[in-house]
Amino acid sequence: MDKKKDRTSYDGRHAELYDLIYQDKLYRAEAAFVHKCLEDFGTGKTKRILELACGTGTHAFEFEKLGYDVVAVDHSPDMLDMAKKKAGGLLSKVDFRIQDMRELDLPDGPFDAAACLFDSIGYVQTNEAILKVLAGVHCHLRPEGLFIFEFWHAAAMLRHNDPLRIRRWKIPGGEILRISETTLDLSKQVSNVSYSIYEINNDGTYSTIKETQTNRYFLVQEMSGWLSGCGFTPIRFFAGFADDENITDRTWHVLAVARRMME
Repeated sequence: MDKKKDRTSYDGRHAELYDLIYQDKLYRAEAAFVHKCLEDFGTGKTKRILELACGTGTHAFEFEKLGYDVVAVDHSPDMLDMAKKKAGGLLSKVDFRIQDMRELDLPDGPFDAAACLFDSIGYVQTNEAILKVLAGVHCHLRPEGLFIFEFWHAAAMLRHNDPLRIRRWKIPGGEILRISETTLDLSKQVSNVSYSIYEINNDGTYSTIKETQTNRYFLVQEMSGWLSGCGFTPIRFFAGFADDENITDRTWHVLAVARRMME
């Protein structure tokens, strides 16, 4: 029996499978590096963090363990449902809210810092949308607050993109098979990744999820220009979550550190 549903964002069963699919992601180490950046480059005390596109909340929980008060937002109700379920088991006080990062509206700001990880800033895709995100973050940060975010690096995407990837995960009673097919739209500077996810049961039945995600990639100097034009001072660009500024065409993920300018 094949039950098929087309999707355009993490929801339903895909949201439930998210933590399985990314179980090997180094959330704790990434949060620790962000923490180091906040200590190294921050001015004044950093206590309250706003996390954009928080997904199922794993980074937010790690920030909380490091002593921060966290408000975490995402546009997907199903991803937030998973985050809140996890929060209950962890006795976490992370404040999860549904928000589109292009239309931030959090009356209890400003925040000392903001974070947007896992290349999520690229999901907004267009120039207009990126300006809205940066303007919204700027409005929700205190003067000299830091914005730390991760983005896909254009040089790596253009030179080393893998058009087909297949991964498997064992689950009780069967397995998950995910096929990722990637195409680049050079004129729009985006990657279109079509996912085919098969949940195959030991009794021979299966179900499928089809989903396409579109994510923009950026050059470092391009992102520096976006930030400068939106009231931020670019501080550092790291080759991922490491104290390494040697960004090459093998650097898939760039971590940016920017400071909100004084009025």
